[in-house]
Amino acid sequence: WGVGSYVWAPLLEALAVSAPRCRIHLFDLPGYGSAVPDSGSFVAQAQKLLATLPPDCTLCGWSLGALFALQMAQWAQRQIRRLGRVGASPCFMQREDWPQAQLPALLDGFIQAIGVQPEATLQRFIALLNQGDTQAKRIGRLLRQGLLASVLPDRDSLLQGLGYLRDLDLRAAVPAIRTPTLLINGEHDPLMPVAAAHWLQAALPT
Repeated sequence: WGVGSYVWAPLLEALAVSAPRCRIHLFDLPGYGSAVPDSGSFVAQAQKLLATLPPDCTLCGWSLGALFALQMAQWAQRQIRRLGRVGASPCFMQREDWPQAQLPALLDGFIQAIGVQPEATLQRFIALLNQGDTQAKRIGRLLRQGLLASVLPDRDSLLQGLGYLRDLDLRAAVPAIRTPTLLINGEHDPLMPVAAAHWLQAALPT
């Protein structure tokens, strides 16, 4: 949420070296970068994104993108041969039976701020997601540069994404995933508690 596909730019060289026979595709969520806004539902947007993926692919998503990746992997397990989830949770918001997530107050604050100062809110979000990282200054600088160099997501797309993070609960989809899955989570991630990754590790079929 909040940043476009440029977040992957620092990894492209390493990916090209480690997987020289693979073609790397970067794609933006609706309303980000070159992607046009889309007022459709999460399911409708995920279906459109799935239609753009090549066959026999490895799909990797981060945060909100990882929720889309999880949904697409459930639908297209022959097309998506491997799945990568970075800083991911199947359910971002706390529920009665799901404490390893964020309190509603966090999203409520972002929803209010986006309506007043979207660019300043995104910069604050970048600072928040890097809290505790040993390379926080360098990563934050790269993300801010990407943010300033790109077209800001429109307000409706940002609010729509926050609504997805508030409402989506994809825990029921996880046991159906047969795709080999790599989970990458930070031990001190301030947004995606590592406990959610431990739950995913236990819930994904071996």
